[in-house]
Amino acid sequence: MGSPSFPPEPPVPAAPRQGDLGRVVLLVVLLAVIGGWLIWPQVRDWLRPPAQPRVVTPRGDLAADEAATIELFENASPSVVFITTVALRSDIWGLNVMEIPQGTGSGFIWDSSGHIVTNYHVVQNAIGRGRVVDVTLFDQSTWRGQVVGIDPDKDLAVLRISAPPGRLRPIPIGTSRDLKVGQKTFAIGNPFGLDQTLTTGVVSALGRTIKSVTGRTIEEVIQTDAAVNPGNSGGPLLDSAGRLIGVNTAIYSTSGASAGIGFAVPVDTVFRVVPQLIAHGQVVRPKLGVYLAHDSIANRLGIEGVVIRAVEPNSGAAAAGLQGVSETEGGRIRLGDIIVRIGNKPIRSTNDVLNALEAYKAGDTVKVTVQRGDETRTVEVKLQ
Repeated sequence: MGSPSFPPEPPVPAAPRQGDLGRVVLLVVLLAVIGGWLIWPQVRDWLRPPAQPRVVTPRGDLAADEAATIELFENASPSVVFITTVALRSDIWGLNVMEIPQGTGSGFIWDSSGHIVTNYHVVQNAIGRGRVVDVTLFDQSTWRGQVVGIDPDKDLAVLRISAPPGRLRPIPIGTSRDLKVGQKTFAIGNPFGLDQTLTTGVVSALGRTIKSVTGRTIEEVIQTDAAVNPGNSGGPLLDSAGRLIGVNTAIYSTSGASAGIGFAVPVDTVFRVVPQLIAHGQVVRPKLGVYLAHDSIANRLGIEGVVIRAVEPNSGAAAAGLQGVSETEGGRIRLGDIIVRIGNKPIRSTNDVLNALEAYKAGDTVKVTVQRGDETRTVEVKLQ
């Protein structure tokens, strides 16, 4: 009998190693994290309560002063313009002409004939060959402007554009002689090139004096705390009735930006100067008919007033008997009459004389008070 045979024993599986088990666990955790990250937005939105729309609170009526300011701006802003001075440059062949912006400022429409009022310093770079000025109206149309008159002493200029009257809304004109400190003021302009900008304030002070670009003083200037920045120059300063009371001209600032002290040429001065600029291109100022000695002479002699150096023959001053510097028979110099008052304005400098005569026109008769030796006399002089 043969020996019995048995089937082979199945192999015994090897026990898993510790490292393999750790990798499996890590893989499971990683898959769970990734799956949770992918489905979390859906779970979050499902858990979040539905958003409830907020109820809009009724505005109610505007405050009276708000409504008045809005109405003022809507009525006045179409009268305000944006001014850009441009230099014309061409290539070496003179074929391609380029327009290079030089500066910006503001202005306002004076009349339906297309006259625009602004500051002289806004357009002074546009005076001369190869320089022009563009005027942009409220409707964003741009027109080439022509400088028709300038008065650097008052920092005023007049341009003219060929826009049709239907596009032009002249600004209402007010007065400045009856202003009171504390009245509301509104400035509309283009500070830093941001057109149609409204700022508000009050009349901070009256009767200020500032210097123009020529060094001459501008008197009776309005001080306001309505924000005035570069680009506001030439724009209108308005009262609460929307009337022009001044032309924003300068600021007092250590940084070049608004510090709450702005200055405006009073509208009474503007109203006197602008018609002359339109008619003559310049201001025709009246003259006494005298030549004045330099202020340094009066200062050196300790004199309060202005010395008349000479009198024009056949002038109103000559007819009134005013005298200039003369020489005595002994060769000594005899001082001329010293002007101490014109009208009701005291005179201490040549600039005072010029400013005093601003209130008159050629042909007017003005009272002039002079000191001659120990005698003070008042004469009437017909202005030339």
